[in-house]
Amino acid sequence: MAGTLLIVDEDPAALHAVGEHFSELGYEIVPVAGLAAALDAWRRVRPDAVMLSLPYPGPASLGAFEAFRRRGSALVVLLGHGFGEHDLRAIQLGTEQILTKPMRMAHLEAVMARVLAKVRASRRCAFLRSRTMPSPGGEPLGVSPAMRALTRQIHRLAMARTGVVLLTGEPGTGKGWVARILHAWSPRHDGPFVEARCAVEDAAALAAELFGLEARPDGGGPPRRRGLVEQADGGTLFLNEFLALPADVQPAVFDVVRTRVFRRVGGERPIGADVRTVASTSEDVGGALREGRLPVDADARFGVVGVHLPPLRERAPGDREALVHRLVGALAAQMHGSPRTVGADALQRLVGYGWPGNVREMRNVLERALILARGAATLEPDHLPADLARGTAEPARQAPATLAEVERRHIERTLRRHDGNRTRAAVELDISRATLITKIKVYALDI
Repeated sequence: MAGTLLIVDEDPAALHAVGEHFSELGYEIVPVAGLAAALDAWRRVRPDAVMLSLPYPGPASLGAFEAFRRRGSALVVLLGHGFGEHDLRAIQLGTEQILTKPMRMAHLEAVMARVLAKVRASRRCAFLRSRTMPSPGGEPLGVSPAMRALTRQIHRLAMARTGVVLLTGEPGTGKGWVARILHAWSPRHDGPFVEARCAVEDAAALAAELFGLEARPDGGGPPRRRGLVEQADGGTLFLNEFLALPADVQPAVFDVVRTRVFRRVGGERPIGADVRTVASTSEDVGGALREGRLPVDADARFGVVGVHLPPLRERAPGDREALVHRLVGALAAQMHGSPRTVGADALQRLVGYGWPGNVREMRNVLERALILARGAATLEPDHLPADLARGTAEPARQAPATLAEVERRHIERTLRRHDGNRTRAAVELDISRATLITKIKVYALDI
C-alpha cells in the first residue's frame, strides 16, 4: 500500500477526481469536502500525508493550514489565486510542497511519492533515535553467557521472514522493548512497527481498532477507517498481552496470523496484510493451553517460537549492572543537565535490589533519580528513593518468587507511589483500571 492520504477540497468534483486517481494508484484515500471537518478526520485517521486545497486567502484557509502545521502533518498545499507574498511566506513554513492550480496530475503524483518517502524515512529515524536500538552485534540484554545466548536467539529470529515470536515473562521484563529490537533487526525495519494492546474488555471496540471499519454503501454510519493490522502492512504487528484477547476476537486474529488476510468490520472484501507478528504475554502459557485459549498445535499451525525473558532477580549481577548503565545513558541523553554516570555506592544499591517490578520499575526509579541529580557529576545514593538510599530495600534473590507474589508487591508499591490513585497506578502498570481494581480485590490490598 502506498500510504494513507487525507484530501481536503471544497470542490466536490475535484475531490472526487483526485481521490479516484490516487485510489487507483494504491493509496488509502480519506476525502473531506471542506475545511470544517478536516481536523476531525485527521484525528480519526492520522494519515501519512495531507493534500490541502486552499482556494482563496482568508481566516478559514489560513487557520486550517496553521492547525495542520502545528500537528506536524506532512502537508502538500494546492493554492488557488489571490494569495499575497506575506501569505505565501507563512504557508511555506512547515509545508512539504506548494502547487498552484491547475497542475498536471503526473506532477502531483511525483510530489506525493517524494513526500511519503520522506515521511517513512523520518519515522524510521525517529524510531531509532527514541529507542536507541543496539546493533545486532551488541549486548542489549546483558553480559552473562545466558543473556548473550538469548541475544543471539533474538537476532536469528529477527532475520527470519516467517513465524510468530511469542515473548513471555513477568510484567516489566522488557517484552515491548525486545519486540522493537526484533523489528529493528529484521528485513522489515523500514516498515511500520504497530502495537495493539489486547487487554481490553470491549470486544467490538478492539475488533474495530484491529481490523478497521468499512463504510456503509448508503453513506450512513461511521466513515471507513483503517485498523492497526492494515497500518502494519509491510512491517511488524506487536500483539501486546495477546492471551488477554476477548474470545470473540481471537479467531479473527488467529486467521490474520495464519493467512495474512482480514476483513474490515462491516466489510466483505478480503484485504491482504503483509505483516510479521510478534506477541507477548505475562500469563502462564501452560495454563492458557489447558484452558483452550491457545491452540495446542500453535507452534505447528502458526510457526510460534517462544522467547522467555527472565525477571531481573534471576539475572546475574553483571546483567543488572549493564542494564543500569544502559538505562542511565538513554535517559540522561534526554534530560539536560542530568549525570551520565553512576557512583559506586549508588550502583551497588541498584544492582543489589530485588526489582519486583523488573525493568519497568528500574527505569522509573532511574528517571526520577536523574531529575533529582540535575547539576551533579554522578548519580549518588541520596538521589535514589529512601529505601534504596538507606540500603534497606529488599535485596535481589536468586530463588524465584511466585508470579502472584511478585505481582502483588509490585501493584502495592505502585499504588503507594501514587497515594492510592487507581487511574494513575493503572497507567504506570500498563493495565486497565478495571483490571487493577480486580487485582486489588484478589490480593486484598488495603490502599
